[in-house]
Amino acid sequence: QVQLVESGGGLVQPGGSLRLSCAASGFTLDYYAIGWFRQAPGKEREGVSCIGSSDGNLYYVDSVKGRFTISRDNAKNTVYLQMNSLKPEDTAVYYCAADRKPGSNCPADFASWGQGTQVTVSS
Repeated sequence: QVQLVESGGGLVQPGGSLRLSCAASGFTLDYYAIGWFRQAPGKEREGVSCIGSSDGNLYYVDSVKGRFTISRDNAKNTVYLQMNSLKPEDTAVYYCAADRKPGSNCPADFASWGQGTQVTVSS
């Protein structure tokens, strides 16, 4: 059974950092494109970042470029989102998702979703 579990969210002051983790079970994560999304109250879900199965296939939304870094640890079957220089507008529930096809890259067709982790940036 495919399962994605996010962790690492929390409350942080503006300018601070958090690292989100997306741990996969039931499939080998490095064969699939994995994306991070976020949804703030009253707003639509937004694609934040994506890492494909091919080396160098990466995507970042403009608002996080230079601040967020997506990476993959195949040994741990986990994808990370390192978030630096956090701003109040980064406050949202963050979700990870996996594409349905092996060998997939970004942009992807996300079929499996985690339950989300709350990130709050506030002083």
